[in-house]
Amino acid sequence: MAAPDDHALWRRERRASVTAPTGNLALIETRWTGSERPDVDAEQAAAGASVTVTPLERKNLTTGDVEYGLRRWDAESAAITAFTDIDAYPYAPDWVIDAQFIPSDTDHTIPVEHIRDNGGTRDTAIPGDITFTRGGAIHRLAALDNGDSLLLVFGDSTNGDPSHGGETYGSGRFLTVRRGPAAFGTPGAVTLDFNRAFVPPCGFSAQYNCPLPPAQNRFAEPIRAGEKNVVFREGFDLYAAT
Repeated sequence: MAAPDDHALWRRERRASVTAPTGNLALIETRWTGSERPDVDAEQAAAGASVTVTPLERKNLTTGDVEYGLRRWDAESAAITAFTDIDAYPYAPDWVIDAQFIPSDTDHTIPVEHIRDNGGTRDTAIPGDITFTRGGAIHRLAALDNGDSLLLVFGDSTNGDPSHGGETYGSGRFLTVRRGPAAFGTPGAVTLDFNRAFVPPCGFSAQYNCPLPPAQNRFAEPIRAGEKNVVFREGFDLYAAT
């Protein structure tokens, strides 16, 4: 399949994913219960037919203790009903970049701020860095562990409020980089296809707490490739929806 056709397929798959019954647009509640595990089965039994309840856990930002919670997903959420599209740039072949993955020491962490942590940071394990040279500039980006892949949380000069000239989601975008977990500890080639840069989950629901780009993952130049913003019908307010 030609690259533009493959990209068009990815765009269709993204749309199907975010509108799924437990897709990004379906999340209507994130509730933390502290050290006590919530009764997910009881919550599910009391939920409506279109709602799915799932368990959740995290480490406390201050103490490091495990906290429990739950999420409710509604296949008939207001955001799904109001969703129109994900605006994106045309396919840009010059933003498909050959790069190198350099593994980190096993205990390497960096502070990562999240959008709802009020400026606090979480020490986050970094499997390694991704490096490449573009326009004479050397980039070394911190890659997050994303299970069977790596995740780049990055920002560039296109981010910002559309009413003030911003073209893409204000807090930055994400990019998945394929590399199996067994290969995390070995250096090697990776491909960065910024045409698949995507709006993070917090652009679809106010119930997410997304990581923000670390300092080394902020580009001075505009990256006009990939998704721009989520488009809802006129008058819909994502932050008032839940």
